[in-house]
Amino acid sequence: MARRNRGGSKLPLIIGIAVVVIIAFLAIGQYNSLVNVEEDVSNKWSQVDNQIKRRADLIPNLVETVKGVAGQEEKVYGDIAEAQAGLARAASTEQRIEADQQVTSSLRGLIALQTTYPDLKSSERFQSLMDTLEGTENRLGIARKDYNDSVTLYNKKRRSFPTSLYASAFGFDKKPYYEISESDRENPTVDFNSDSK
Repeated sequence: MARRNRGGSKLPLIIGIAVVVIIAFLAIGQYNSLVNVEEDVSNKWSQVDNQIKRRADLIPNLVETVKGVAGQEEKVYGDIAEAQAGLARAASTEQRIEADQQVTSSLRGLIALQTTYPDLKSSERFQSLMDTLEGTENRLGIARKDYNDSVTLYNKKRRSFPTSLYASAFGFDKKPYYEISESDRENPTVDFNSDSK
């Protein structure tokens, strides 16, 4: 009978080890899944960043073209230069989002000059740059949406049980959404059919 007790006492130990191993495998699987989703967020952000860079490279040509017709609009040019400098200084994702919003806002002032300076509308170079800018803005919008979709998936996964038990402990912090600012929610009024000279 003593032998049965010894054999029976190993069963709880074996069950305990099996439970620990199963939990460890589940945790490793959840951890790896979270790593994959976080990498997707990083990839999507780099796509946003690529389009921001593309637009940043386009802006100096656009400004120079406008300066040829509307050289006296120093405030508009200063706002753009300041916004571009802020974008160059931005280190974190949150700072880059905020700086990009300032660039977008400052570009509105430049684009609005078309109503004041009709010669801009007839400039082939300006129209070509505007077409390129429009395409870039469209790509940037798609990249922002893809980034936000990826952030949604990551943040949901991070907050769901059992992942939420260890996500913060392993450095999986909440990711920021790319949200437009309140001023960007307002639609600017631009009249491209103005006949003012």
